Amino acid sequence: MKKSFATSITALLLALSLTACGEEVPAMTALDYELNLESNTTYKGITIGDTKDAFLEAYGDCDIETCVNGGPYQSLPTEEIPFEESIQTILPTFFIDGNPVSIEQICKENDIERTELLSFLSSEEYLNGHTVIYYYLVFTWENGAISDIRSEYMDYNKDAAYYEELEKTPAD
Repeated sequence: MKKSFATSITALLLALSLTACGEEVPAMTALDYELNLESNTTYKGITIGDTKDAFLEAYGDCDIETCVNGGPYQSLPTEEIPFEESIQTILPTFFIDGNPVSIEQICKENDIERTELLSFLSSEEYLNGHTVIYYYLVFTWENGAISDIRSEYMDYNKDAAYYEELEKTPAD
C-alpha cells in the first residue's frame, strides 16, 4: 500500500514538473490544508457530497491536478476535468522554509527547469539549508460529487531519499 501511494505521489510530482509551464497560480496557505476531521470540511467549506460548482468556486483558481481511473496525475483546464467519472483531484503546494511557493517561482528563483524540480528539492545540498514540505488536499470524486477528502503532506527533509529511490524503481 505504501509503495502504491508513494508511486502515485512520485507520479504527481513528475506531472507537476512537466505541466502548467509559465502559468502563475495563487499559492494556497497552510490554513487551506486544514481539514476539520469531525465534519470532513476544508478550510474553504468544501465537504463530502459537494459538486464541481462548489469545488470550483472555492478552488478554481488553484493548481488542480487530476487522476482519471488510476492513471497519472495531469494538469487539465477546469472545463476538461471529468467530474462525473471516478477521479481524484489534488491541490498541491510546496512550502519552503514555511512559505508557500509556486513551482514556477521555485524554478525561476533557482534557475532550474521544471524537469529538475524533484531532484533539486530533494538534494542533500538544498535540504541542508531549507525545510521543504509538500502539502496536498486529495478529493475523491464519484458520480459528480466528492466522496472523500484527505489532507496530506510529505516532509522532504525526512522522506526525500525514500521518494528518490522509489523514482528509480519500476512500478509493479
